[in-house]
Amino acid sequence: MQRAYYVTTPIYYISGNPHIGHVYTTVVADVLARTARTVGPAFFLTGTDEHGQKVANAAAAAGMSPQEWCDALVPRWKLLFDAYHVTYDDFIRTTQPRHEHVVQRVFERLRERGDVYLGKYQGWYCVYDETFWLESKLVEGRCPTCGRDVQWLSEDDWFFRLSMYAPRLLEHFRAHPDWVRPKSVYNEMVALLEEGLEDFSISRTNFDWGVPLPGGGGVVYVWFDALLNYISAIGWSVDDERFHRYWPASVQLVGKEIARFHTIIWPAVLWALGEAAPELVFAHGWITVEGQKIGKSLGNAVDPFALAHQFGADSLRYFLLREAPLGSDFSYSEEKIAQRHNSDLGNDLGNLVHRTLSMLQRYRDGIVPPACATPLLDRFSDVPARVRSALLDLLFRDALEATWELVTALNRAIEEHKPWALYKEGRASELDALLYELCEGLRRLAMLLHPVMPERMAQLWRRLGLEERHLGGDWDVLVDERIAAGTRTTLGEPLFPRIELEPT
Repeated sequence: MQRAYYVTTPIYYISGNPHIGHVYTTVVADVLARTARTVGPAFFLTGTDEHGQKVANAAAAAGMSPQEWCDALVPRWKLLFDAYHVTYDDFIRTTQPRHEHVVQRVFERLRERGDVYLGKYQGWYCVYDETFWLESKLVEGRCPTCGRDVQWLSEDDWFFRLSMYAPRLLEHFRAHPDWVRPKSVYNEMVALLEEGLEDFSISRTNFDWGVPLPGGGGVVYVWFDALLNYISAIGWSVDDERFHRYWPASVQLVGKEIARFHTIIWPAVLWALGEAAPELVFAHGWITVEGQKIGKSLGNAVDPFALAHQFGADSLRYFLLREAPLGSDFSYSEEKIAQRHNSDLGNDLGNLVHRTLSMLQRYRDGIVPPACATPLLDRFSDVPARVRSALLDLLFRDALEATWELVTALNRAIEEHKPWALYKEGRASELDALLYELCEGLRRLAMLLHPVMPERMAQLWRRLGLEERHLGGDWDVLVDERIAAGTRTTLGEPLFPRIELEPT
């Protein structure tokens, strides 16, 4: 049985509306899943984290029950992912019975094995981040992540013996130096491990919005509950064959602020269950405005629906992946998006598409000329392999730069060979050869850029007269295929019309 490529996003905390940061993570996962499907089977999981005190507080403020609050918000997340052409295979909600059953089963398994015990928790707690903090980690007495006030909690809770797994965790990090990326996050987690670990509280008794503990006495702590979605969605303890088809995960994407949960607590819980750690946890950077992380709590959240309407979802997908290497913070502005769209997509790629199809229409009635040798494309024969390798290695900027080598070469070929002059001088065979190579080049670009810009590249594919069902298939097969002579193309409107921003 071939194990599928399994990619996950963090499940998104449903205390409010989604913002562009959530789109960023989900688009990255979508590009990975689409690329993996060009090689073999893939499974892409996303969803919503619906328990915890913050959700209960938000629901109460809106005059709703927590379940009503979650049920009202979930459709907006799904609409957002649809708007950005995201192709997830499963959307899990932590309020679903299939998830709650697994959470309770995990708790029982760990209790049977002696990995959890009943104790008293006393410490500082941030309600907003649902996170406990040592006093030494507080910044001027506040949460080091969100800057909010923390409160002192004292209650009888169940604890997971995290400290027992500290040596194994440190050994795993040192034996697998690339399993957490980027390196800055890896180093930060190693430093935490070298400081030593405390056991981890996994239950709450001061509120009741969560998965009930087996036998009563409180609810499962929201973070412990949430981490288990990655295995509850694929059938842990329910369907072993399905579970082992996907686990361990190939890539788990998280924001860097939650790396500690996913790279220290999560693998320890998995080992306690007898399961393997994920192959890679990648903690991406933040999108910032004037140096501040975008987020609802800071009041600078950007409406992703409005951005998709203004710039086009595929242009936003391209911007998010091209602007900075994954793992780095980068700043957002409408001016930057418009500049990237107009330069890369409008002037470079869009102009190449429009000129090629316009000349084909003008000189050959829109019909692809006879197939011939393609010396220019042959010089770039390694680009598909380079692009796929870079995409699956999460080097999105490198992948797009490699693709743009081909875009630049095709544009240069038009300027150097001057098809308008070839037509005027009656050099029909040379013109046919150039037009054919340009059409075949566009076909390859549509294939390479489809994971990043699926809607616009599907549109280009159709304009080239190709069957859309083939787009997204095995790249090795698609590279060997050539556009057939006699194929009728369609010019259409510019693929990436220029964007002019209103003066502020």
